Amino acid sequence: MSQWIRFLTFALCVAFTLIFAIAAVWVSWLGLLALVFAGLTLVGVRDMLQTKHAILRNYPVIGHIRFMLEDIRPEIRQYFVESDEDEVPFSREGRAIVYQRAKNVEDKRPFGTKQRVNAAGYQWLTHSIQPRRIENKDFRVKIGGPACTQPYNASLYNISAMSFGALSANAISALNKGAKKGGFAHDTGEGGISRYHREGGGDLIFEIGTGYFGVRDDEGNFDPEKFAKVAADDQVKMIEIKLSQGAKPGQGGMLPASKISPEIAEARGVPMDKDCISPASHSAFSTPLEMMAFIQQLRELSGGKPVGFKLCIGHRREFMCIVRAMLETDITPDFIVIDGKEGGTGAAPLEFANHMGMPLVEGLTFAHNTLRGVNLRDRIAIGASGKLIHAFDIAKALALGADWVNSARGFMFAVGCIQAQACHTNHCPTGVATQDPRRQRALVVPDKAERVYYFHKNTLKALGDMAGAAGLDHPSSFLPHHLMMREKERNMVTGEEIYPYMPEGFLLREDDDRFGYLQRWRRAASASFAPFDQGV
Repeated sequence: MSQWIRFLTFALCVAFTLIFAIAAVWVSWLGLLALVFAGLTLVGVRDMLQTKHAILRNYPVIGHIRFMLEDIRPEIRQYFVESDEDEVPFSREGRAIVYQRAKNVEDKRPFGTKQRVNAAGYQWLTHSIQPRRIENKDFRVKIGGPACTQPYNASLYNISAMSFGALSANAISALNKGAKKGGFAHDTGEGGISRYHREGGGDLIFEIGTGYFGVRDDEGNFDPEKFAKVAADDQVKMIEIKLSQGAKPGQGGMLPASKISPEIAEARGVPMDKDCISPASHSAFSTPLEMMAFIQQLRELSGGKPVGFKLCIGHRREFMCIVRAMLETDITPDFIVIDGKEGGTGAAPLEFANHMGMPLVEGLTFAHNTLRGVNLRDRIAIGASGKLIHAFDIAKALALGADWVNSARGFMFAVGCIQAQACHTNHCPTGVATQDPRRQRALVVPDKAERVYYFHKNTLKALGDMAGAAGLDHPSSFLPHHLMMREKERNMVTGEEIYPYMPEGFLLREDDDRFGYLQRWRRAASASFAPFDQGV
């Protein structure tokens, strides 16, 4: 008998259809109820006949409730289940501070911290008995090495790479207009410079990916003439070669032809009737030496603007191969952006998101110390990106070797993202990550541009307050010894003990083999990324 209970809902739909149909002879409005239950009956018949879902075959009609609950599970968890500190991937507390600063409202917290200050992993900054008062919170860093004739005076906090196509037109426009008002930079992402980047007038970091969008020929190869024309635009302040990104290092991508709008085709320089392919690696170079030549070519074609590259550290030896090529050619990038695997605006397979690429802290300290080891650190600025949304995140990155930081999801929150995690579905509920014109109209550009401006301004204000409390005159003065962390319960260590600055020139002298740097350095070669052996 119990096995038939699973069909009870379907049976009731059939029964009510008949009952209300008969009753409608005397009470006409009951015919509407008969139609409703007739529709549910047809759904039940379809459920039992379909072959894709076992649950619906066994539980016709009522089985749909399971799929409905599964669809709204993220929202149920976010609004009713998760605590303020749960990181999935950003905590409610972290999102709230972005929203408050973006709205320029009170961002203070009463009643003390909710952090478990005695638990392993807790981190804090040391402060001074004699704090400083920093009046000017417009913190800047000069980016441009010896060969750069048009250096850029960048903010310490900028918008990280997000392409038009991944983000909506309204989101791109709001971000750029906010950047213009605040005097900070907006990275275009690899999707090219769209009309929405241009109309805001904000400073741009032009990212060149493996697809060379916006500067490619008909076969998808790099086109020097097109690049020179794009780079000559005064709005373009820096050029960034994307080697890899934290969300999906080592992967390319494809934008189906069905999703290519006229505006996307215009920005990327691709036809609308073909799938748009982003290869996994660059065709303009295949060795470290060729990569240095490409950097030099871009610098010359751009009229001396800062040229650098972005990557998520993978095989550490390969990064050292690039550094070897710098020494051999005396060609150095003006900057390097280290993207941690925490980066997440690009949709990625679960295995890549969870288990490929190096986290930001380890990648940043490795790149910083490698450049110190060959006496090139002063010639090359380092940017950092990966879940950096509030002042402590920035201070920590600066202490561990960064010159400035970028944020993608922080600024997404500022323009209205609610972490619905529907970025890849075209169903973003707030119009941030969708090309659906009806959905993106909910994002009102003038209002959200103001929020971008205030989020940046108030975050730098908080950073300045933290630097002043530490007795510093500028956030760039943070060093590893200002960072404390609890390695185990009751045991605390300084950042200097775990992430020390290695001595200048130690790789050239080969006199310090801590942390395996020297071992990898000896296996690195400028002529190829290929390993001498199986080491990484």
